[in-house]
Amino acid sequence: MVASLAHRGSGVILVLFVPLYLWLLHGMTGGVENFEQVQVWLHSGLGKLSLWLAGVALFYHFCNGIRFLSIDAGWFESRGVMRYSARMVIAATIVAAVVLGVML
Repeated sequence: MVASLAHRGSGVILVLFVPLYLWLLHGMTGGVENFEQVQVWLHSGLGKLSLWLAGVALFYHFCNGIRFLSIDAGWFESRGVMRYSARMVIAATIVAAVVLGVML
């Protein structure tokens, strides 16, 4: 249940970041002033935190989505395996969060 709720939460986070993605895209393809403004924001603490949060949400949503698709296909339907796979997705997300945090 927690994995399902977190999956929905990560989806909401990804949707809420769409305006930011569009602003970044505009800044990268717009003029020099827009590009410099986006670069300053990306290197700020809030920019790095936003990129980290979006990256972690994307990784979790992707991995857990594959998990849900495999359960819907009839694989890994036992309760024990479902719990184990949820723990594996969470563990992989924690590792990815640390790696992404170091990279940023």
